[in-house]
Amino acid sequence: MKRLTVKNITVSYEGCKIIEDISIELNRDEIVSILGVSGVGKTTLFNTISGLIKPDTGTIELDGKDITGTTGNVSYMLQKDLLLPYKTIIDNVSLPLVIRGERKSKAREMTSGYFEEFGLEGTQAKYPNQLSGGMRQRAALLRTYLFSNQVALLDEPFSALDSITKSSMHQWYLGVMEQIKLSTFLITHDIDEAILLSDRIYIMAGKPGKITAEIAIKEIKPRNEDFVVSESFMKYKKNILEKLKS
Repeated sequence: MKRLTVKNITVSYEGCKIIEDISIELNRDEIVSILGVSGVGKTTLFNTISGLIKPDTGTIELDGKDITGTTGNVSYMLQKDLLLPYKTIIDNVSLPLVIRGERKSKAREMTSGYFEEFGLEGTQAKYPNQLSGGMRQRAALLRTYLFSNQVALLDEPFSALDSITKSSMHQWYLGVMEQIKLSTFLITHDIDEAILLSDRIYIMAGKPGKITAEIAIKEIKPRNEDFVVSESFMKYKKNILEKLKS
């Protein structure tokens, strides 16, 4: 079932097209990656989907409702965790509920039940500078989920982590997504990450940026670390590299 539909989106800046005629869709409970090199317009696309930018042409629909140019409909997590340093983790995470009008005590109560599920138990009273990069990203993802449990836009959420932490976070992320079933668009320029995490991959290339290919990853999730060194993984990677070159 379609959750989010992007139809024929074109965005220009100072008369120069940044992205052109982009049509993509996100089904319920899917993780779909937008894969492309830096500067191709991936973040512009996300800013448009989130309503921060109004497109020159095209529409965005959430569950059949036109949300083009309006904010507050989908959650958006940037590369940096953007946790407020002067707030505890539970107050950082519960911020979306407070913004929506919940009392702080009630928001904390509603949020606390998710801490164990997200591997954050015991961090409620800590501050961001007391957590590792991986734990801060977990907190940021929980905050994103609480803003909207319908659709999330994740803009390279693991790019700042070292390779060992990133690998661990990938496995954690696949596990928690099996539990929360959050329909997600994920920006990445990491081919391995896209193959491991995604149900489908859109390849974005060119200037202006366009969708040049769509690839379905058919292996059952959650996928373990053995998948990354499997023959099927290498076939997906070879296919993607060929499409990026072409």
